[in-house]
Amino acid sequence: MRYQVGGSLKYDDSTYIVRQADEQLYTGLKTGDFCYVFDSHQTGKSSLLHRTIHRLEKENHVCVYLSLALLGTNQIIPIQWYKGIIFSLFHKLNLTKRVNFESWWEQQSELEPVQRLYQFIEQVFLKEIKNNRIFIFIDNISSLLSLNFPVDDFFIWIRYCYEQQAHNPSFQCLGFALFGVASPSNLIADRHRTPFNIGQAIKLCDFQLHEAMPLLEGLEEVFSQPQVILQHIIHWTRGQPFLTQKLCQLVVQVVLESYKETITIPKGAEGYWVEQLVRSRIIQHWEFQDEPEHLRTIRNRLLFDEHKAGKLLNIYQRVLQVEELRNRNAIDNLIPADNSEEQTELLLSGLVENYNGYLRVKNSIYRNVFTPQWVSRQLENLPFSW
Repeated sequence: MRYQVGGSLKYDDSTYIVRQADEQLYTGLKTGDFCYVFDSHQTGKSSLLHRTIHRLEKENHVCVYLSLALLGTNQIIPIQWYKGIIFSLFHKLNLTKRVNFESWWEQQSELEPVQRLYQFIEQVFLKEIKNNRIFIFIDNISSLLSLNFPVDDFFIWIRYCYEQQAHNPSFQCLGFALFGVASPSNLIADRHRTPFNIGQAIKLCDFQLHEAMPLLEGLEEVFSQPQVILQHIIHWTRGQPFLTQKLCQLVVQVVLESYKETITIPKGAEGYWVEQLVRSRIIQHWEFQDEPEHLRTIRNRLLFDEHKAGKLLNIYQRVLQVEELRNRNAIDNLIPADNSEEQTELLLSGLVENYNGYLRVKNSIYRNVFTPQWVSRQLENLPFSW
């Protein structure tokens, strides 16, 4: 059995973990909701996206996948960007035999770019695709943040499509799902015009032990007590999808390299065995061992903007201090999640999570990599005083 470390899992991959988000996204789209899945890197967004597409296509619905990362970034101008969106929809729905795209595009030459998108949906898209439900999956939504023009109109177009369902039956066949490392407040400033106040946020929770049972198959090949090993793996990763798959792969790889057969770890020593492997193969010299990249991605997101880095590190430093004091039963007041810009950025790094309304470090691996000493060094290296 092969564990998937990084990248998107195939829809039928045996290591795919079904979570509550799977049913929430599927049901939300089927009932006509605008859905969005915003979370940090390597939490299973792409795997969820492609599995949901497969599930809907099996029911003969039409699904269109658009990756905004492929449409250009800071050098592109609005007319080029919107043309890329429209042409992608045109091409993916195989309309080339029915409509001449360049001719249609020229006929709209006097319209603003976003108005051409409105016209395309109403004049071409919904008229040519009949008797089917159409779901548009838009991935890498965070790419919008690098554009040098506002994208509020793009989100207003999505909202318009949903509002039209009450007036124009043709729009009732159209649904949207957005995916990315972003938050609604990052993407659109005017909250009165945003579609996110009418949409359904799909939360990607980390794996619970009972959900992670499909991962046992690979462990059963090399351990006589696979469930105990998996329990200790989840203890270290707290179910973070990338780390859980990676640690499963790592323990199997180490056993096969060292023993080449199924091993039995003495009862009660399983936790120590897993801990030693985590410390030697993941935590120690992590910047060199971090392949495929995961921990460095978190570090880079924290430190990328020197003007924000100090604020993010200070919040994280307080989370560490509070957790340490709580471990010593010194205090009992955690740091409330307040939806501030800084906390939102820290949450999107994946390093911390909102747990029952308070911030906490997401798992033990992160806590042992991004230690108080590491934070202090980074703060000292910043060109600003914090």
